Amino acid sequence: MKLNYFTKQLSIVGRFLATSLFCVSAIAFVWQGAFLSNTVAMASPAVNLIASKDAGDAIQEKTSEGAGKAKNFIRDTADKVEETARKNAKRVERATDDNDSFIERKAKEDAATIQKRAEEDAARTQKAVDKSKNAVERAVDNVKDAFN
Repeated sequence: MKLNYFTKQLSIVGRFLATSLFCVSAIAFVWQGAFLSNTVAMASPAVNLIASKDAGDAIQEKTSEGAGKAKNFIRDTADKVEETARKNAKRVERATDDNDSFIERKAKEDAATIQKRAEEDAARTQKAVDKSKNAVERAVDNVKDAFN
């Protein structure tokens, strides 16, 4: 049987409605599971407050630890960039025969520029990591204060 234009459109609308119904029911099941999973904790809010304080301290500790690791990674990356710039400048220096040639000077200037920018970028990135860490710690403190 060949479908005409109206029947095709009705079929498309039917598929759309079926898909929408499936998605809405899936969201409803996930929603229900998320809010009704821990009924014991609802009966005793004092335990929840203690647990939230411990969780807040753990979050702040992990944030500080992660920020320290991120800053170390940033510093290592900047050091590697600077080292590579120095190596490349030395290679150009060895490759040129005459001393103080234009290419050699340009390579040294580029190396100095790269090193300077690496330091600036590392400092900016570390400052951003500190800001993020402080924002998370303030948010955790605000949540802890709200429960007190």
